Amino acid sequence: MPKDKIISFIDFFYPPFRQLMPLQTFRYAACGGANTVLGLALFKILLVFVFKGENVELGFYTLKPHNAALFISFIVNFAVGFILMKYVVFVASNLRGRIQLFRYGLSFVFNLALNYFILKVFVEVFGWWPFLSQCFSTVIIVTISYLSQKHFSFKTKDVTG
Repeated sequence: MPKDKIISFIDFFYPPFRQLMPLQTFRYAACGGANTVLGLALFKILLVFVFKGENVELGFYTLKPHNAALFISFIVNFAVGFILMKYVVFVASNLRGRIQLFRYGLSFVFNLALNYFILKVFVEVFGWWPFLSQCFSTVIIVTISYLSQKHFSFKTKDVTG
């Protein structure tokens, strides 16, 4: 089964980090790191090669290229991230899958809105390069995302109550 192979692969690298963090945090870092790299790579490819730095006309609205790249990369990251979090990182969660997906979606929308705002400030107010801005924004979002996923989306209900 693919999830078992992914878990075994990640856990193979865990022993040197055992003193620094719990296994779940290490798995989150590995899965989240891989998903983050995927998102950043996709953002860069979309920004440079697909949108070529030009505005994206939707007919009813025009998106700046960095915003269009952000939204598309976030859609991919949403799907990949949910699967990794549910089946690799937060496997002990006893919440129903649809509840996890709904909560993950809420967290996702919040993180997307926050990322959009941060990216807008960095690029349009500070004048930073879009890719560098997205890298800085990612550091902030990853921290918030871990906390919301651990304590909200995939929390474990106390069944001893």
